[in-house]
Amino acid sequence: MSDPIVQWDDAVHEVLTGDITAALAYVTPAGGAVVTAVAPCGSAVRAEGVVGFTTSLGFGKKLERIVRQPSLALAYHSREHGFSTSAQFVLVQGSATVDLTPSEQRLRAFEPQATRYLGEIKRGAVWDRLLREYYGERVFVDVDVRRIIAWPDLQAAGEAVVVGALPAGPPAPQAPPKNGTGPRVDVAGIAGRMAALPHRVLAFRGADGFPVVVPVELAGHDANGLRLVDSHGLLPPGGRRAGLLGHAYRPQLVGLSTRVLTGWLDVADDGSAVYAPHTSKGFTAPPNKNLLLVTNGLVAKYGFRKARRSGVAESLQEAASSEAPQGPIDAG
Repeated sequence: MSDPIVQWDDAVHEVLTGDITAALAYVTPAGGAVVTAVAPCGSAVRAEGVVGFTTSLGFGKKLERIVRQPSLALAYHSREHGFSTSAQFVLVQGSATVDLTPSEQRLRAFEPQATRYLGEIKRGAVWDRLLREYYGERVFVDVDVRRIIAWPDLQAAGEAVVVGALPAGPPAPQAPPKNGTGPRVDVAGIAGRMAALPHRVLAFRGADGFPVVVPVELAGHDANGLRLVDSHGLLPPGGRRAGLLGHAYRPQLVGLSTRVLTGWLDVADDGSAVYAPHTSKGFTAPPNKNLLLVTNGLVAKYGFRKARRSGVAESLQEAASSEAPQGPIDAG
């Protein structure tokens, strides 16, 4: 017997269809979590209990992880430049299905949504050629909602309302990685970059295998890592792999700046948290729409051609068709 469709109220629906960006978290084979920014463009069908987003085939590693381990989360954590005035922090957890070859009908039906959030689609001989892969080679990720947790405040303060399956409780600490838990990249440099980004969330694997995403603040750094503040006690005690996202954006996601970290989170009994970054990736996009589109078009072309040469598309199709979705992965 299938699980009942998760239904959410009008207040949550306003957030899901109003935010211009959300934080996507997915789990790694080692039991950690990666969190990055995506543009949902209002993709939420309440009657079906489904939310989603689109991405590029060029991001093959992310897609392969989602195909092989579809438990993921979307955190609607900022109202900036969106269409909702709600103060809620909304966390959606569910199982993903990846539409690797969307129909022309689905792509065209998505255009009005993309236009509303990201601005008019550029047309013309030059633009069509430049943006062919960026607009046409899209992948849709549909998330069958398992649980929604909504806090009344964007800092995840106050009493949360849960819709769907009840949370499984705090996850147990994880075994440390073989290469140690300490920082592996320049902490001071990362601290400076993250301090300049106003939106920050941290993700970790929950007890039931779904990622958990919570807002955090920076409180300095030292040789051990970044000092994080979670004033509402949402970070579980002990050590574990975790992902950290910091980003900034302007209207229609022009002028993007983002930093994606993976690393080790250690939370003491008194709630103090230290995050030791192990990897760091980021970019800053130009605050000009035409320049942004040129950049996106070139990046999409490069990523798509690289994916074709490396067989990413075929590998993803094979994984999606030949494997049943795996259950929650083991920590460690």
